[in-house]
Amino acid sequence: MPRAIESAAPVLSDQGVPYSPTYDDVYHSTAGGLAQARHVFLGGNGLPGNWAGREQFVIVETGFGQGLNFLATWQAWRDDPHRCRRLHFVSIEKHPFTRDGLAQLHAGLGDLVPRAQILQAQWPDALPGLHRLTFDDGAVTLTLAFGDVQALLPKLVAGADAFYLDGFSPARNADMWSDTVFRGLGRLARIGATLATYTAAGFVRRGLQAAGFDVSKAPGFGGKRDMTVARFAPAWKNRRHAPPEPAQWPTRHAIVIGAGLAGCAVTERLAARGWRVTLFDAHAGPARQTSGHRAAAMHAHVSADDSLLSRLSRAGNLHALRAWQALAEAGHPVDWHGCGVLQIGEDDADHAAQRAALDALGFPESFVRWMSAEEAAREHGAPVPRGGLWFPQGGWVAPPDICRAQLAAAGDRLDARFGCRVAGIEHRDGQWQVMDAAGALLASAPVLVLANAHEAESLLPDHLLALRRVRGQLTDLDAGQVQALGGWPDCVVTGAGYLLPRGEAGGARVGSSYEPDDGPLVESAAVHAANLARLAGLLPGQAAGLSAIDPAALHGYVGVRTVTHNRLPLIGRLPDVSQARDHAASLRGAHLRDVPRLPGLYAALAYASRGLTWAALGAELVACQIEGEPLPLEADLADAIDPARLLLRALRHGQVAGAVGPDAGPDDD
Repeated sequence: MPRAIESAAPVLSDQGVPYSPTYDDVYHSTAGGLAQARHVFLGGNGLPGNWAGREQFVIVETGFGQGLNFLATWQAWRDDPHRCRRLHFVSIEKHPFTRDGLAQLHAGLGDLVPRAQILQAQWPDALPGLHRLTFDDGAVTLTLAFGDVQALLPKLVAGADAFYLDGFSPARNADMWSDTVFRGLGRLARIGATLATYTAAGFVRRGLQAAGFDVSKAPGFGGKRDMTVARFAPAWKNRRHAPPEPAQWPTRHAIVIGAGLAGCAVTERLAARGWRVTLFDAHAGPARQTSGHRAAAMHAHVSADDSLLSRLSRAGNLHALRAWQALAEAGHPVDWHGCGVLQIGEDDADHAAQRAALDALGFPESFVRWMSAEEAAREHGAPVPRGGLWFPQGGWVAPPDICRAQLAAAGDRLDARFGCRVAGIEHRDGQWQVMDAAGALLASAPVLVLANAHEAESLLPDHLLALRRVRGQLTDLDAGQVQALGGWPDCVVTGAGYLLPRGEAGGARVGSSYEPDDGPLVESAAVHAANLARLAGLLPGQAAGLSAIDPAALHGYVGVRTVTHNRLPLIGRLPDVSQARDHAASLRGAHLRDVPRLPGLYAALAYASRGLTWAALGAELVACQIEGEPLPLEADLADAIDPARLLLRALRHGQVAGAVGPDAGPDDD
């Protein structure tokens, strides 16, 4: 059962120092929090000197607290002319402060107040999981991991260059200083990684030594005689699964195939990191297939057990909203309509399940809360038959607008080749080559990302992707038809179908069908009728007016979604099926980390009907894998969408040479 995140309160001790009643301990020395951060954590890790001239530098912290270590590090990075190009700061916090709580605690930070206010503006809701914030045009990344350190540390995928151990005193919070935590630090540490902590407790030093650190004492802070510093120098030479290292590519050039939501997002994320991107699409411009319709809704999935889908969709929704906000602040708005989304149960049983999930999760109301049918009708003009889940951050957007904003943000790092179909790919001499139907070379680069939905299978005939196509039809109502119905909700309403509020032209959109792709992509009056029936179920009071509309006279949008066996996308580095086949016997007990991978080949595929949810997060995941940066997702979530998951299943069952069809069961890794 998932646990709700309990926020910390901004309480001060008698000495005026932030204090935790939960742990009966202060957050920092009475001699000053920023001074402690600079002496213990920056000084103890040899910073800023140790990041000088590096492409990236990764710090992992246990205990974010009020963020003084991050703010001091960020400021030191800004002040250093020899700073690393990209700074990643990954911090675990079980009891985060609220935004208002941080504002109270940060008020006395002097010169750091402007930086603190920027942090507060991006501060996330107290929701479990990873939250990625970016600063200074993406050069500084803060990944907040909200939850228990013993549960989250094993799920981080990162290669750390430095560690800040800043939990409460070992005598007050023993879980932060356990052997499990020390082993977790050793798993993340790159060779030579440094570590610093204010404590000099003997069991802490011994635990770090057992995890592979060379440990010593250093002068403490604020009247404390000693503190602990360390360097990762394990006696063992071989590590079965070493943490990711900064990537060393011969050139920072990538090819992306497909200019829908998936491909445009990958293009923008790589260009933001300084990559040159050659983007191919067979159509005359971006977002001409599944991503081509002018209105799509987005909201999170909620379940009482906080399932993989729920966690992934929550992460994807939150990341997308931050990514689109960053685009807007850079001058590339996506015209997001944050009107809110009301999700009602399809029947009484579903209604009860929604209430049970909300009660079990205990999420903040700023993310999701219950809305009664009476409130929906009164506040949003939505006469629904029952109450449901209200997502205040949900809404709708036109996917082509997102794609155009992302390509505009890529700027002169983008070479877009529209109307150009890639018919074949080949890896030769460390380069991926893409060819047209006549076999002529179109481009070559060390990195290739396939974001072309079902068409990827024609380029990877031996891969176990198990993609299938699902037809979807949307129905549009014009302004006159909406007006004749006597009103329309000002929010998105979903259930057994969905409806979008009126756009600038006064019309509305209803959907959507989900049916086999077994015919031409032409509109069907029967499907329009089915969509109207769905709408009547969402708004029973409109049923009479809807029955007067002739489905044969309606128009809408028809597209094809690409889905996998369990409707989760395929995002990440593609496996080397040939090598896996050659070593099938030794891989019978393998995990995803053991599966051989093709060099420089990545996928962003099968986003199905959740393209808005998956695209931004998937692009960040792929870019981080390419660069060897900390991942924006926990390991189990990245595994759940790994393109090698069906191959792994086949290996485990001795079926690599056999077919894995669309009806295969979910990955059991």
